[in-house]
Amino acid sequence: MILGTSSGAGKSLMVTALCKIFSGMGIKVAPFKVQNMSLNAGVANGGEMAYAQIVQSLAAGIEPSVHMNPILLKPEGGKTHVIVQGKHVGTYDSERYFNAKGESFLEKALESFNILKRSYDLIVIEGAGSPAEINLSGDIANTRFSKLVGAKEILVVDIERGGAFASAVGTLDLVSFNDLIGIIVNKFRGDEKLLKPGFDYIERRFSTKILGTVPFVANSIPEEDSLRTFQRREGKPMVGIVKTPNMANATDFEILERYQGIGFQYITVPELIEKCDIIAIPGSKLTTVDLDYLRNEGYIDILRRTSSERFIVGICGGLQMLGKWVDDVDETGRGKIEGAGLLDITTLLKGRKVVRQVRSRILYPHMRGMIVGGYEIHNGKSVGRPHFSNIISEDGKDTNLMEGSYKSKVIGTYIHGIFDNTSFTQALLNLVRKELGMEPLKLLSVASTNYEIQRFAEVVKKSIDLDYILSAVNNR
Repeated sequence: MILGTSSGAGKSLMVTALCKIFSGMGIKVAPFKVQNMSLNAGVANGGEMAYAQIVQSLAAGIEPSVHMNPILLKPEGGKTHVIVQGKHVGTYDSERYFNAKGESFLEKALESFNILKRSYDLIVIEGAGSPAEINLSGDIANTRFSKLVGAKEILVVDIERGGAFASAVGTLDLVSFNDLIGIIVNKFRGDEKLLKPGFDYIERRFSTKILGTVPFVANSIPEEDSLRTFQRREGKPMVGIVKTPNMANATDFEILERYQGIGFQYITVPELIEKCDIIAIPGSKLTTVDLDYLRNEGYIDILRRTSSERFIVGICGGLQMLGKWVDDVDETGRGKIEGAGLLDITTLLKGRKVVRQVRSRILYPHMRGMIVGGYEIHNGKSVGRPHFSNIISEDGKDTNLMEGSYKSKVIGTYIHGIFDNTSFTQALLNLVRKELGMEPLKLLSVASTNYEIQRFAEVVKKSIDLDYILSAVNNR
């Protein structure tokens, strides 16, 4: 089990790297996280799960399964939307979840762990947040679980932020570990010799081995939560992502960091819209709440006024917000809310949640016939024409469904991961480049997620005592 001194310490990426390393050694390895709180979700075998574990399964070279993340918690306006083994089981306030539901969900987590255990030689478990949260006596996601399954433990310390040694000492003082085999110091910049006094103190006081120091590595591997933010990058065309309060699936846009030659930024004030060539409206956990935010802050007025001047792409909740209205029956119960009116669709948020992997044929005239892949996770149904695409495959089975809509330069789709389709992104960029008087891109250069994982894993492999870790795991 990989534990961390805090959220953002690097647990997720360390698990990703270890899965890549062990898989490359011929070990059948699988990632696992008991409980993940994140609005970045994806679709895998069995339903909905955290996107971080999907990336980790890619690193391990295996198909993702919901058993790799049996409990997914999605914040929803002061409450928590709870997914267990891929299926939505209810929405709870925090007290009810932690006090009344934790034990029953722990049983499900153990069930999923044992299913994986039967198929893999090694499971790398990711902890959640910090194991030293003394206010959460019922925490099922950290050392309590490692004790139940007899896992060896590694503590990851984030030294990029101040107070790294204080965090390490405090965690070692507060936490009763099952079998801690050592500490990995992560995100280091500088001369490692300066760390030696701190290492000596920890090893002397706690008899805990320092397993290695991993240098800071800039990468664009998708992460699980909102701690990571885009750094504005200059370029043309400039893509602006409107950052709404309840933004979900930010992973839709992380691919933009790997496309060379384009600019991107988060839009946090409406005036920035006019500095961008493409505007992206992201998914939302609370569509009508974010819709009111866009209206009250002046975003909708600017979008309406300038929609003929730039391309606008709405994904999932973004699609819904671009329509005439959204009738919110199930999400918040707020009823009918006026939309931006840039697409001729209406949306009813009621009924079964849609969770599926899809392949779709685009109907938008400028890209007609292009095949794209991705996944859908959304409540409700949107009705209106013309449709953006024709879904030809749902979870690997042939189908014939319509989704999304378009109107001139405004595109709306339910397909998450649409920008991961290089052909789509290149075609959209070239439409804009033509209007800007620029030469079309003949080949859009992008580094694959697998390449990014491999690059990071190679650094980790050189930086830690891998032989010691494997010896400790094998001598159970």
